[in-house]
Amino acid sequence: MPVPRRFDRRPPERDTTRINERIRVPQVRLIGADGEQLGIVEIGDALKRAQEAELDLVEVAPGSKPPVTRLLDYSKYKYEQEQKQKQARKHQQQVNIREIKLRPKIATHDYETKKGHVERFLKHRDKVKVTIMFRGREQAHPERGRDLLQKLFEDLGGLATIESAPLQEGRNMSMLLGPSKEVDKLLGDQADETAADETAAIDADAGSAAPADDAGADDAAADAS
Repeated sequence: MPVPRRFDRRPPERDTTRINERIRVPQVRLIGADGEQLGIVEIGDALKRAQEAELDLVEVAPGSKPPVTRLLDYSKYKYEQEQKQKQARKHQQQVNIREIKLRPKIATHDYETKKGHVERFLKHRDKVKVTIMFRGREQAHPERGRDLLQKLFEDLGGLATIESAPLQEGRNMSMLLGPSKEVDKLLGDQADETAADETAAIDADAGSAAPADDAGADDAAADAS
C-alpha cells in the first residue's frame, strides 16, 4: 500500500520587521537617513518625518526601550541585505574529505589511476585522505607504506600540502592531503584563459557581422541619393 504523501502545511515565513504603521509604540528613538541621532520622538512625528522624506520608518532594535527606528528605503535595504547574504553563501567554502585506498604493492597502472583521482579531488579544493591497507606479513614493513605516501605526495607536483603526516592505525596507514596555493593559481589561470576565449569569440562574431552593417549603410546611402 503506497505511503500517503505528506504536505508541508506550515505558512511561508513572513518578514517580521516592523515598519511604518506596524510600529505600535508611543515613542521611538529615531535615527535619520544619514545616520544622525534625532533622539526620542513621538511615533506620529517619526512617521511624519518618514513621509516627508519619502522613506520608511524601520524598527532596527525592537528590544530597546524605547525601540530604535531608522529612516530608510526599506525595499532597497532589504534587497541589499539579500545580496550580501547571497555573496556570503557564495564565498563559504564547503570542505569535503575524499578517501583513496592503496595497497603497498600497487601496480603502476593502478597507481597512476589513483593519483589521477587525487589530483582531480584537489583541483576541486577537496581534501584527500590517502589510506594504505596492509595485509598479513605486509604489516611488518610499515616503511613501504610511508615510502608510497611520500612518493604520491611528490608526484602530485605541488598541488597538495600534507595536513596530517602518515599515521598507522591497526592494518591501515593514513595521510591527509589538502589543496595547496598552487591549486588556486592553476584555477585562476584557467579562468583567465576561459575569459580570453570568450572575448575572442565575441570579437570574431563582431568582425563577421561588420560586412553586413557596411552593406546596409551602402544601401541607405543609395536610397538617400
